[in-house]
Amino acid sequence: MAAPLVCTRFSDNYELKEELGKGAFSVVRKCIQKHTGLEFAAKIINTKKLSARDFQKLEREARICRKLQHPNIVRLHDSIQEELFHYLVFDLVTGGELFEDIVAREFYSEADASHCIQQILESVNHCHTNGVVHRDLKPENLLLASKVKGAAVKLADFGLAIEVQGDQQAWFGFAGTPGYLSPEVLKKEPYGKPVDIWACGVILYILLVGYPPFWDEDQHRLYAQIKAGAYDYPSPEWDTVTPDAKNLINQMLTVNPAKRVTASDALKHPWICYREKVASAVHRQETVDCLKKFNARRKLKGAILTTMLATRNFSSRSIITNKKGDGSQVKESTESNTTIEDDDVREDKKGTVDRSSTVIAKDAEARKQEIVKITEQLIESINNADFEGYTKICDPHMTAFEPEALGNLLEGMEFHKFYFDHVLGKNRGINTTVLNPTVHLLGDDAACIAYIILVQYIDKQGVPRSHQYEETRVWHRRDNKWQNVHSHRSASVASTSAAFPPSGVGK
Repeated sequence: MAAPLVCTRFSDNYELKEELGKGAFSVVRKCIQKHTGLEFAAKIINTKKLSARDFQKLEREARICRKLQHPNIVRLHDSIQEELFHYLVFDLVTGGELFEDIVAREFYSEADASHCIQQILESVNHCHTNGVVHRDLKPENLLLASKVKGAAVKLADFGLAIEVQGDQQAWFGFAGTPGYLSPEVLKKEPYGKPVDIWACGVILYILLVGYPPFWDEDQHRLYAQIKAGAYDYPSPEWDTVTPDAKNLINQMLTVNPAKRVTASDALKHPWICYREKVASAVHRQETVDCLKKFNARRKLKGAILTTMLATRNFSSRSIITNKKGDGSQVKESTESNTTIEDDDVREDKKGTVDRSSTVIAKDAEARKQEIVKITEQLIESINNADFEGYTKICDPHMTAFEPEALGNLLEGMEFHKFYFDHVLGKNRGINTTVLNPTVHLLGDDAACIAYIILVQYIDKQGVPRSHQYEETRVWHRRDNKWQNVHSHRSASVASTSAAFPPSGVGK
């Protein structure tokens, strides 16, 4: 039976406790139901910050969650609308992410992977039976009910979920997370329930070897791989995976959605139904080791996708980096655990433009200028080889992708200090110009800025040189002080073949 929509004040029935998580427009806190003493998780949305369209999405999420009642889905128990806040009261799941639990286990086999994907498919099948497409299946949304061994897997976060009629296929907008997007979404073709099965195929692939089937530093190449269904089973890690497991993956990662296996049929696959006989029970230590690395990369908490989003908008404006006119020259990271959504709709049902967010436009513009100013301050500290000033603006545990790091994610200040000590101080007479800065605000206390840096200098022979590169920085405000928590820089394009210290600026 669906949870009723209760018309009461939240504080009448619940007592708020500690914070569990935070988003751009919401915070999740533990709460206790007063008359039972039971613990729940309350998602508290500040509706004052929502546009009319965002409010419609919130109502859609609540409506969808109310009708989904399944042991492998995080259940919505209550939905309370007040003047300034909307409260969604969910199951309190305490076991953390499934993928984090796997790497902490002493034993993990192919049969365990089969049990995991079975629970995920059970939740997806329930969604599809009730006319719901999740659209954002990924590791971050697969939680465990508790820390008890064998706790149930729970599918969470229906913020992107949509309602469909039967096997309806339509264009519902570009939504999902890069590595888990289906070919039909990337091609902007009509889609429906099969997009969730494609994502399940990606997840199953990762569950078996610890890395994804589709990956590339360049987003355009990543999407080309997905659209072509270009994945394989490399040796030696796949040599020990049974043919039945690969067969199920192949059925899930079928490019043609009409031929892709359904959730109900996937649950009938021998590798799931008869796992005790079919799936290998040998411990997969290499998978666990790879999954640890995969989890570590995911823990950028959305900073990399934020980079991609900012770069996507900014590159379409820039005639300097866009050599082909399609943005294909801009490298965009795909190691992301954060969602993209673009409904491709800008008007409400009456055909009028939604202007509900204009009341905060001036404040938003002021904060964008603040981000531009602090970024220029950081670049100036680099130009002046002022490492002390640089460290005051940067988080001591900041992460970065730099060309000199050969694709590795850097953490901390040691890499940066080397260039301040040995390179930057020896290169004076540098002039830098910031071109096309684009700022994306991520709530009140986070922002991302993307820009082009044009560097001019005189080499040792007195010859003028210049080069340029794209750079993105993610900022977080703590105690009213902005700190740079992540940066991502492309390889530089020089006007000559003369060498120049990495970044020149922007280390």
